[in-house]
Amino acid sequence: MAIKEKRSQIRRQVIDLTGPEGNAFCLMGMAKRFADDLDKDGDAIVAEMRSGDYENLIKVFDREFGEFINLER
Repeated sequence: MAIKEKRSQIRRQVIDLTGPEGNAFCLMGMAKRFADDLDKDGDAIVAEMRSGDYENLIKVFDREFGEFINLER
């Protein structure tokens, strides 16, 4: 039996924007929770997400959490 080294890859969570998780309110709720976990200002992030249309909301979410979360359409 051989023991293999684990490759250190960050496993990203995937959010399907065409499903229920892609709902704007759901994304804002997730952004608030993720921001709290990462010691970011969740209120400011959500305010910026609300400042435009749905595409803006996605861009802000991706900018802030794209390192950890993959968004798919």
